[in-house]
Amino acid sequence: MVRARLGLGPWDVFHQGLADRTGIAIGTVSILVGFLVLLAWIPLHRGTSLALGVGTLSNIVVIGLVIDVILAVSPDPTSTPLRWALMLAGPVLVGVGCGFYVGAGLGPGPRDGVMTGLAGHGVPTWIARTGIELTALLAGWLLGGTVGIGTVWFAVAIGPVVHLALAHLTIDPDDHVERITVVSGE
Repeated sequence: MVRARLGLGPWDVFHQGLADRTGIAIGTVSILVGFLVLLAWIPLHRGTSLALGVGTLSNIVVIGLVIDVILAVSPDPTSTPLRWALMLAGPVLVGVGCGFYVGAGLGPGPRDGVMTGLAGHGVPTWIARTGIELTALLAGWLLGGTVGIGTVWFAVAIGPVVHLALAHLTIDPDDHVERITVVSGE
């Protein structure tokens, strides 16, 4: 979505605003913000199954590094249809990716942990995610981050996409154990 130049995802609007003000690369800002967002887990942890995992730490570090590497080696697309395709694919790919790693029980990323923590307290997943995205969007816009049609698209699409992805990709550990037992004949 950064390369599409049609507006960043809400968190990247925030990251870009911070990067522009600090001179730190946007991916590095993403890593630093990820660690700070973990602090929001403290009040949300009570009464939920919210827990750090390999997915949590991988999300913080890998995504930030990949952003910096991809931006360093990839050119801006010149084709308008390609730019729109990249923008439209953004929340779908992020949402499905979230469903895979959170649904696998590897631990949610910091932002996803806030979402699942709120969901654990009765807030529907799609509302929690949309609210988080809109908050990041407002903060990023106030910091001077790039907002466009892609930003609006991401903000309204990501919550429902994540909600659906989690519904279809979450593994129930107890169900998985039973299937293994039946298949092995024990």
